[in-house]
Amino acid sequence: MKRSLSRFAMVSTVAACTVLGACQKKGDVAVSDTTAASGMAATTTDTTASAGTVASPKSDWTDAQIIAFAWTANAGEVQAGKLAEKKATNPAVKKFAALMVSDHSRMLADTKALAAKLAITPDTSKDAVKDLAKAGNDQIKDLTSKKAGKDWDEDYINKQVDDHQLVLDKLNDASQSVKSPDLKNALNESIATVQGHLTQAKAIKDNTLKS
Repeated sequence: MKRSLSRFAMVSTVAACTVLGACQKKGDVAVSDTTAASGMAATTTDTTASAGTVASPKSDWTDAQIIAFAWTANAGEVQAGKLAEKKATNPAVKKFAALMVSDHSRMLADTKALAAKLAITPDTSKDAVKDLAKAGNDQIKDLTSKKAGKDWDEDYINKQVDDHQLVLDKLNDASQSVKSPDLKNALNESIATVQGHLTQAKAIKDNTLKS
């Protein structure tokens, strides 16, 4: 797989920006909001009234933040997937977990390599990165403490659906701000991969686990 950035998400603020905390070191991975605002003013003879649309936050990701987000998301997915490989009882859930470990491990390695190539030090200061890392750590604690079984499988898959949707939205937003052509290509590949994971997770949730 080429330099994919983001296969999905979640975290351990320990190894690399999280499972994802190591995002601080040079050569590792981040994404987020968008649009612009417009306003208009109307003036009458005796009074002046103004009306305007509320400004939406502009997509303002830096390449270093995008790298950090991707790093964090991939590291988190690897950690959650390894846990699911051990605790999941449904064959389809186990298989999905193995795919998450495989795909996101490769994506994480690609992200690190790309950061090194571009001489980018991951910037974890953006709220989207910090929130993702915290959510990933909380998830791991929750899934680790729960008893294995059908409820555990459902909880893991529900989290995967939510996580992949969140990461997908952030990556799409970040794609509006990316500067490096290489990072742009990797980001597009990651978006496609994350979308595929989301589709699979939804299918397991809506079909396999409900049958």
